[in-house]
Amino acid sequence: MIDGGLITVKFAHMADCHIGSWRDQKLRDLSIKAFTKAIDECIKQNVDFVLISGDLFNTALPAIDSLKLAVKKLKELKDKDINVYGIAGSHDYSSSGKTMIDVLVNAGLFTDVFKGSVEHDTITLDFTVDNKTGAKITGIKGRKGMLDRKYYEALNRKNLEEEKGMKIFLFHTAISEIKPKELEKIESAPMSYLPKGFDYYAGGHVHYIYEEKRDGYGLIAYPGALFPANFFEMEKYGNGGFYVAESVEAEQGSKKIELKWIPVPVKQTFNISVNCDNKNPKQVEDEIFDRIKGKEFINTIVLIRVSGTLFTGKPSDINFKGIFEALNRKSAYFVMKSTSMVTSREFADMKSRLDAEVIAEEMIIDKNLGFSKLPGITKENEKNMIVSLIKILSAEKEDGEKVHDFEKRVSEETEKIIKMN
Repeated sequence: MIDGGLITVKFAHMADCHIGSWRDQKLRDLSIKAFTKAIDECIKQNVDFVLISGDLFNTALPAIDSLKLAVKKLKELKDKDINVYGIAGSHDYSSSGKTMIDVLVNAGLFTDVFKGSVEHDTITLDFTVDNKTGAKITGIKGRKGMLDRKYYEALNRKNLEEEKGMKIFLFHTAISEIKPKELEKIESAPMSYLPKGFDYYAGGHVHYIYEEKRDGYGLIAYPGALFPANFFEMEKYGNGGFYVAESVEAEQGSKKIELKWIPVPVKQTFNISVNCDNKNPKQVEDEIFDRIKGKEFINTIVLIRVSGTLFTGKPSDINFKGIFEALNRKSAYFVMKSTSMVTSREFADMKSRLDAEVIAEEMIIDKNLGFSKLPGITKENEKNMIVSLIKILSAEKEDGEKVHDFEKRVSEETEKIIKMN
């Protein structure tokens, strides 16, 4: 748009919509509702175009109901002359290379900006130019297991970095230098993989909200998931959202992009966190019941996190069934629990004993390595063989397995281990 001699560009940036995610239908419906509300907000905000940085759907072949709604909302954007530019993400990806994104492209509802040519193992990307604003958009699609790495390694950056005008780069990968601590173990790529000199880098794949202007790179942004995709995200954020960006370019060529994160609330959330240290299952139950006493949870998602070490009993002894029933009577929309961070003293004591046995066993093996005098075998191979033999010789007869079959299985496995070494 041209306003008073200034070229203004206003666009929405969303990612990781994951339409059709969650196994439970009630939560799956909310992921669809979030997408509906986000598109409605884009129309209300009168954006020039919409960017989707991968994972529009939760799978390459989404359910019909999810697809129907996505097509309906994208058609509303098209009718308002609001173009949608995007890339496929790791969830949109399929081993065949064909995804539902291709169907949307053929229907004229989605423009895939990952396009160009390959020559002598070098990828040269083309720009897609928005007809209303002149913004130049390109990007690289995401693939499972960081297989998109090869695209970046083969990328011809020269033509991208020398191009003039307002430039936007879409990507669907984690960047090592700006990865949040809670996601430090996920695979990522270095910042240097991104071409320099773009005004805006529209990120996806990493479900956290981030924006920062980096020297040489312009503004890099992750809007987070449009709707939380797991317990942790629901607990931390409550809801998802997307960015609306406005760029003002002065006549002399200077430009500034201002970002506003737009939340997309679909349900309220209520978090309950209980530390189990030095408590028994009944005390944990009582504490949870005390937290919900006198409250109603109409249309609310309730998240219960239990962590720590129980003094007695096991996590399975906590009466979550009764807790869930009580919350449902209080009109909760959905109830979730996380017990991955809770253990029991009984389990901890047992693990300590087992760990001590393993350490003692390894010490005995290490002390006696080399005495076998087997020809052509290293100490490392000898140790691996001994550990494997101990494991197979400690095996127990399986339910329904005849004694003869059990002895034959152990004998064959033993012979295989010896032959391998």
